[in-house]
Amino acid sequence: MEQLLEHLIKDLPNLFLFLVIAGTLYTVGKGADILVEEAVDLSKKWGVPKVLIGATIVSLGTTLPEAVVSVLAAVKGLPDLALGNAVGSIICDTGLILGIAAIISPLPLNREMVNRQGWLQFGAGCLLVVGCLPLSSLETIFEKGGQLPQSFGFIFLILLAVYLWFTIRWSSGPSTETDEMEVDHGSNSILALIKLVFGIALVVISSWVLIPAVLEVAERVHVPESIIAATLVAFGTSLPELVTAVTAARKGHGELAIGNVIGADILNVLFVAGASAAITNGGLTAPPHFFRLLFPAMLFVLLVFRIGIFVSGTAFKRPFGFVLVSAYIIVTVLSYVAM
Repeated sequence: MEQLLEHLIKDLPNLFLFLVIAGTLYTVGKGADILVEEAVDLSKKWGVPKVLIGATIVSLGTTLPEAVVSVLAAVKGLPDLALGNAVGSIICDTGLILGIAAIISPLPLNREMVNRQGWLQFGAGCLLVVGCLPLSSLETIFEKGGQLPQSFGFIFLILLAVYLWFTIRWSSGPSTETDEMEVDHGSNSILALIKLVFGIALVVISSWVLIPAVLEVAERVHVPESIIAATLVAFGTSLPELVTAVTAARKGHGELAIGNVIGADILNVLFVAGASAAITNGGLTAPPHFFRLLFPAMLFVLLVFRIGIFVSGTAFKRPFGFVLVSAYIIVTVLSYVAM
């Protein structure tokens, strides 16, 4: 299906190609509007804090591109690409996307809930690194790398179910949402949920069409392939999270953006890496540069976020947004310099 889409796009005249890009930009924005509005509506109907809606339903939907890309890469015999996509998405989501959202508008911080979910986020990142360590030959990780075994893939998927179960349990407890929540028990939650799923689908499908179209334009205007790979391709699978976070921040629902990023990071480990490892007999390969560059970069960005939760008070404000974006730029530049 993906190859068919790329073939169709390559055959399009320039005018129609730009019309496709304009159309998908509109639909991805419209989908994000629907997604955010219905997520907030569900939060009120169910009496569930927005950060938890973002960390579960919304993040499950926006993480689908990463899951599809990683699972297909694992099936095609590219396990390091599958793992790299999961790790790269965590770095991009936490540093770039949440940073941009905080720069656009202060993100209200439910300290108790974000702190709890944030520890799960940091713990998931650490668990991924530990899972890839060759415990019998730790001294060789910088020369030979490691591997995430297939058995760990199944363990991650079990932990995913546990995470979702506990998150639902937490949502039914006393709410400490920072904004006033007017619980509406009488309205039709099923209709709101259907609209939310439609919004997620619109964002994901539009992103799936938009990225190859933009890549084709870049090739036609002779942008170097290395620049395309380092920017557009890496950015592509995180586009749903970016659009959702920016729209949520712009509409004054920053808690949804925080929950979406935290949930997406956890799912990138338990769902994306877990599913990719589970379907691969040999597990996912973690080459040496993962331990030299990518894993330290991921843990650094997650640590910056943890510190931000500790020092930010009642909201992630614009200065912290610049800190997160700067952390993302630093680790990205260092990664390319060190390569």
